[in-house]
Amino acid sequence: MDRIWALLPLAIAFVLGGFLFWGLSSDRDPNEIPSALIGQGVPDMTLDPIPQMGGLGFDPDVIEQEELALVNVFASWCVPCRAEHAPLTRMSEDENLPIYGINYRDQADDAAEWLNELGNPYKGIGHDIAGRAGIEWGISGVPETFIVKNGVVVHRHVGPIVGDVVTREFRAALDAARAE
Repeated sequence: MDRIWALLPLAIAFVLGGFLFWGLSSDRDPNEIPSALIGQGVPDMTLDPIPQMGGLGFDPDVIEQEELALVNVFASWCVPCRAEHAPLTRMSEDENLPIYGINYRDQADDAAEWLNELGNPYKGIGHDIAGRAGIEWGISGVPETFIVKNGVVVHRHVGPIVGDVVTREFRAALDAARAE
């Protein structure tokens, strides 16, 4: 029995070493956050528009009718959201790509002011002050952007779409969705 207890620290060290080896593996991307939505339909959650902005809110039935669309989760208090706003606006305008927004846990007045200042690339924006859409979409924070093809989520991007590498990777995912 004493031998078993003597081997216990060695066994613990072996298990911890295995986790360390797995964590440092070059095949594993620690920034990759899996999404249960990939291959699934758009979550069935309708959101009212930002009152000061009017227009369309967030309606999954409308998004499902689009051949290809983006769903962008953003907030006026989010600095990376501000950084990615210009690239999203260019995608919307230059490629005629419909973008639907979810204004996440943000005050309506702040969101309206932010959009009036930076411009509104969104075809429809849902106001989600309670954060319920974040649960339905499984977001880990803002910004996050989803590529939706024919009502099915095909890609999830966590973080802002800025910088050459990120933009190239997102564009590759967008091109792959178009080619399917």
